[in-house]
Amino acid sequence: MTEPHTAHRTDAPLRAALVGTGAIARLHAEALAELDGAELVAAADAVPGRAAAFAATHAIPRSYDSFDELLAAGGIDVVHICTPPGAHAEQTVKAFDAGAHVVVEKPPALSLDELDAMVSAGERAGRELAVVFQQRTGSAAEHVRRLLAGGSLGRPLVALCNTLWYRGPAYFEVEWRGKWSTEGGGTTLSHGIHQLDLLAFLLGEWSSVDGRLWRLARDVQTEDLSTAVLRFESGAVASAVTSVLSPRETSSIRIDTERATITVDHLYGHSHVNWSITPAPGVEPDASWDFPETERASGHLDLLRQVYPALRAGSPLPDVVADPARSFEIVAALYASSTTGAPVRREELRGIPGIGASLESTVTDLRHRA
Repeated sequence: MTEPHTAHRTDAPLRAALVGTGAIARLHAEALAELDGAELVAAADAVPGRAAAFAATHAIPRSYDSFDELLAAGGIDVVHICTPPGAHAEQTVKAFDAGAHVVVEKPPALSLDELDAMVSAGERAGRELAVVFQQRTGSAAEHVRRLLAGGSLGRPLVALCNTLWYRGPAYFEVEWRGKWSTEGGGTTLSHGIHQLDLLAFLLGEWSSVDGRLWRLARDVQTEDLSTAVLRFESGAVASAVTSVLSPRETSSIRIDTERATITVDHLYGHSHVNWSITPAPGVEPDASWDFPETERASGHLDLLRQVYPALRAGSPLPDVVADPARSFEIVAALYASSTTGAPVRREELRGIPGIGASLESTVTDLRHRA
């Protein structure tokens, strides 16, 4: 168990830094600008001049052309890692060694071994690791999770979890995309993991995954489509499809319980308007089913608004960043199952040869599935 880290002065903002100033970094910078208790003081990017341009846009006082320079300058309490996945593990460990907490974008690593090493490094340093799965956030997801846990909707039975996105050939012209060595996996790891994470956040621990990977239309090493059946410890069964081949894009989850159907349909973020709870025939909705009057949309801001107070107080991290390995394990089990042709149970996952080292090592040539 991680020992509680030393609490910061509650009246002093945490000094944050960004490493990697690509598209996702903007969401971090904008969220930090609205956050009480945080001050964005530095940015770094390996492309010369890129961090300086980003810093000028977002009024960040310091910029560096390398992460090592940023750390050497000191004065950082929290590092936000927004680089491609291949760099996450090394940069996380360096940040911990420098005494900083880490907020890292998904996927958090290229392998379970890397993620385990990141968690262990944080424990040794007495620092916290928060992985960004922002689909867990928002008052609607929080409300539905509470209803499911409380039993007022009855037992969850059937679920659908679809990430149907479109990424054309130009998307994969970015050097690190679509390659095992730099992205770690295909659309399941890079895109579908968000909805799979939300599904598991709502339904609890998974017990088995039976999955298949497909490469149908994109010139990549990894998959551009995956299909899976997931079983949860509650007994619920879910079907999941993840695609980058779908022109009408949607991200959706449907959960059928004994007393109601819960749905969320959105693309990259959700609020109350995206959710619905439909009672089963003959069931009278309970007043507790009503969504709260005070609404919080999902996103980086809601996640950081919950994480930063915990970091400042030295208290345990909130549920929105708990269980950082769970959705990665689901993806790893899906990849392993695609090779064995059989379901992979949670308790046997880490015993599969090669599963910890990389997802690529669990997958045979995908061409025969096209």
